[in-house]
Amino acid sequence: MGKLGPKGSALNEHKPRAGIGPLSRLGAPAWSDQEPTWRDAKPALIGAALRRAQARPSGNWYVLAASREIHGGKPYGRVVAGVEVVAWRDAGGGLHVGPGSCPHLDAPLCDAAVHEGSIVCRWHGMRLPPGGRPGWLTYPAYDDGVLAWVRLDAVGGEEPLATPVLGPRPVAQGKLATVATVLGRCEPQDVLANRLDPWHGGWFHPYSFTNLSVISAPAVDSSEADDRFLVKVSFRLARDLGVAVHAAFSCPEPRTITMAIVDGEGTGSVVETHATPLGPDERGRPRTAVIEAVIIQSDRPGFDRAHLVAPALRPLIGWAAKRLWRDDIAYAERRYLVRSRSRLG
Repeated sequence: MGKLGPKGSALNEHKPRAGIGPLSRLGAPAWSDQEPTWRDAKPALIGAALRRAQARPSGNWYVLAASREIHGGKPYGRVVAGVEVVAWRDAGGGLHVGPGSCPHLDAPLCDAAVHEGSIVCRWHGMRLPPGGRPGWLTYPAYDDGVLAWVRLDAVGGEEPLATPVLGPRPVAQGKLATVATVLGRCEPQDVLANRLDPWHGGWFHPYSFTNLSVISAPAVDSSEADDRFLVKVSFRLARDLGVAVHAAFSCPEPRTITMAIVDGEGTGSVVETHATPLGPDERGRPRTAVIEAVIIQSDRPGFDRAHLVAPALRPLIGWAAKRLWRDDIAYAERRYLVRSRSRLG
């Protein structure tokens, strides 16, 4: 095993086999021949990491949707933490978010029109401007260029923050971002607990991950400075070809876990997994939206023109993210079900 740099960063840990460009030949063992990881995936360790994440401040900010989902003259509606909201953009592209019901007769504003920067209810034509009006006040909103956020102070109950808490992101020009959303019947903590268990990747997702090992994990009583998981993994792109990297998993706030590539191809790229509580379903079970942003950067020549092929790449990246989460959301739902039974018992 190679040396670890400051704060556990990996140096010279992955020497890829001969390959084509950034790809390397995997030389991966058969699924059944992998080293079992259950001894290392200690429930107490994962639970402690989850508790530390949940104790961090969010400033009452919730991810609403991908920035590109809120566009033009059409409002965007969603229920966030039991609150019906509507989002829209003014003529300058500014993001605004307000209550989802018209203050006149509770008509759904997701079906409204946007005219000259204001929401106009289609039932009786009430105009609702970005600044709100008596009985209908807008919420603080934030667009980070990839995701749209809303601040719900009455729900969050924390000390408000001016902007959301974000983890590391690529700073290079020409980065490529896409967002995928999957819904599940669970709570945000079940989503985070899933990702705070990196040991399951090679066993549960062999179509995407191989040669996975956890280089370092935070102790049960870890300090903030060391509170991250460092993983060595190859992302499988074909049967025998993949990309070898080191990835660091950390939680900047209680509903987000970030996987950052710290060494290897695409260093600086991140996958942000945000768990937004929605509200109960018809049977009273909680629903959570997993909103995952994949933000890729590369220092390879020509990547700064990635926007030229972005329309073709985004659906492929989104498909891969949803494939992973269709599996993982089932496990998160199972975790919620087991927790619910334990409480009832």
